[in-house]
Amino acid sequence: MDVSKPSVARMYDHLLGGTDNYFSDRLACDDLLRMAPSTRELALINRAFLIRSVRFLAAQCGVRRFIDFGSGLPTHPNVHEVAQEIDNTAQVVYVDNDPIVLAHGRMMLQEDMKTTAVIMSDMRDTERVFATDQVHRLLRDRLPVAALFASVLHCIPNNSTPDPWQLVRDVAKRLPPGSYLVISQLTSDDPKLREDVTRFMCDITEGNWGEVRSFHDVRRFFEGLELQEADEPCEVSQWRPDSQISPRQATQEWVEYGGVARIP
Repeated sequence: MDVSKPSVARMYDHLLGGTDNYFSDRLACDDLLRMAPSTRELALINRAFLIRSVRFLAAQCGVRRFIDFGSGLPTHPNVHEVAQEIDNTAQVVYVDNDPIVLAHGRMMLQEDMKTTAVIMSDMRDTERVFATDQVHRLLRDRLPVAALFASVLHCIPNNSTPDPWQLVRDVAKRLPPGSYLVISQLTSDDPKLREDVTRFMCDITEGNWGEVRSFHDVRRFFEGLELQEADEPCEVSQWRPDSQISPRQATQEWVEYGGVARIP
């Protein structure tokens, strides 16, 4: 592991005010903020959306099983903490391919291994993810499961195998009927910004990045699904907002766009 090169997970940690990051990550964030000044607010907005969506699914929809794809470094409150506030038997599996995420996650969960686990895997390798004992444990009784893709699908290129839309469809097919998807993605209808940020992130991460996408492209993730609490995907601070003092963007060069949907 070469910490002289930025990591998407550690950059996100820095933007959220965390401490599990390095000089290379902070320097990359400074450059990114010059290109897209609202990026720090977007990270906070997305985290708040993730917390609201997990709380909604646990409290309103009775979901007790969650798979957090591309979970990133532990950030309080974590998904399992939010779900277990509703029901302390709620189970969560975190999936990430960053070794630092794995190390910190397992350290965090040393006293909670019965209901929560961290597995190191490329989230695109759904065969491997769903073959793990930890995910089998979530699926064995065929109760609804929520798959979380919170601000992570933009890390997958359009020409990846599988591409991000196929990944979402594959995960949906593997979940029990009545399960849910939570999706948010960095989105802009400004072609120049999409191109500039995509090139910058690909360069600094040596290709470990995907695409900033258009609104049309993100809406495709929800085809055939039943959106919850909204008629269409939205800028995620508008999805069941619970506070007027939550982070707000000063500029709108890009947004976190997405929603929560039920799999019929």
